Amino acid sequence: MTGNGHVGDPSPEKEGGQEKKPLIEYPTVYTFKVMGRQAPDFVDYVRGLFRVLMGTEISPDSIQEQPSSKGTYVSLSVSVYLLSEEHRRSIYERLRQESRIVYYL
Repeated sequence: MTGNGHVGDPSPEKEGGQEKKPLIEYPTVYTFKVMGRQAPDFVDYVRGLFRVLMGTEISPDSIQEQPSSKGTYVSLSVSVYLLSEEHRRSIYERLRQESRIVYYL
């Protein structure tokens, strides 16, 4: 591969002669959707995971819980303050590695 472009290149991309704006402008509050099997400790497990990923305590108000219609799974919406795209991507990478998390967006 040749060229100067690489991941994290700070130069703005051009599309059709116009500067292409990023899809997400940082810093921002971003909401991750995390799904797992319903268990008494799942919310605390996800809160602890995000505490490590964010380096700070996660407010109980930052997590919204929605059980599935049959109660087998639970979906959590976790809202956090992100400073960069790299941080967002690293959180998704970690969510992918967690065996208790069956789906995430």
